[in-house]
Amino acid sequence: MRALTITKENFESEVIKSDRPVLLDFWAEWCGPCRILSPVIDEVAREAPHSKVGKVNVDEQPELEAAFGIRSIPTLAVVKDGRVVEKRVGVQSKSSILNMLNH
Repeated sequence: MRALTITKENFESEVIKSDRPVLLDFWAEWCGPCRILSPVIDEVAREAPHSKVGKVNVDEQPELEAAFGIRSIPTLAVVKDGRVVEKRVGVQSKSSILNMLNH
């Protein structure tokens, strides 16, 4: 499965109402560490069928950036049952991200 592009328009249906945990990757095109993390996020999306993975471009989705209190990118957040259960800032290893989803 591929990572979804999350926007304010699909946020409720893809994240809040999801029956699976959702990993959100808050990123921007100009962010070097975000570019390093991007292929890892894509691998997680393929390898974690029990979860949903979404990418939020903070330059295009300032409302979601503000709602999650994002101050630094990349930031990863796991949403379960409509609420954030874990949040990490910075580049993470694939195993660390998979552990976040299984938490």
